[in-house]
Amino acid sequence: MTVPGLIGSAVWSWRTWRLGDGILMAIGIIEVNHVNVVVPRSLEETTKHFYGSVLGLKEIPKPITSQGRGGAWYQLGSVQLHLSVRADAGDGEAGKGHVCYTVTDVGSAEEQLRAAGVEIIPDDQPIAGKPRFYVRDPGGNLIELAQASS
Repeated sequence: MTVPGLIGSAVWSWRTWRLGDGILMAIGIIEVNHVNVVVPRSLEETTKHFYGSVLGLKEIPKPITSQGRGGAWYQLGSVQLHLSVRADAGDGEAGKGHVCYTVTDVGSAEEQLRAAGVEIIPDDQPIAGKPRFYVRDPGGNLIELAQASS
């Protein structure tokens, strides 16, 4: 059985799921813990530079059990970004899945990224009063940058 709207999702033990009425029990999610992006090994160093130097995320030590796998972990407030490398990662083909970062000044962020040579992808579905734009990391992962609420 699949959950409508979650393509390919497997449902095997959700006893309170009732098809048709859209009711699903809450499972107690309280915050985002981390976001994982995957790039091919050939783009590992370029992508580390992008997240660490261009976006300015703070790299943190990975657990000992994960250190031999390559990639890097970054801390941003209470959320982590995990950069994973895999030989079978996509070749940067465009997709719509993304992570969204809130920025204090979306205009300034856009200027800085343009100056760093990053291609800006305009918002093709703007939301009134919520300026945002998109970029792609070297592995092709889509990143949304949105203005913080006042």
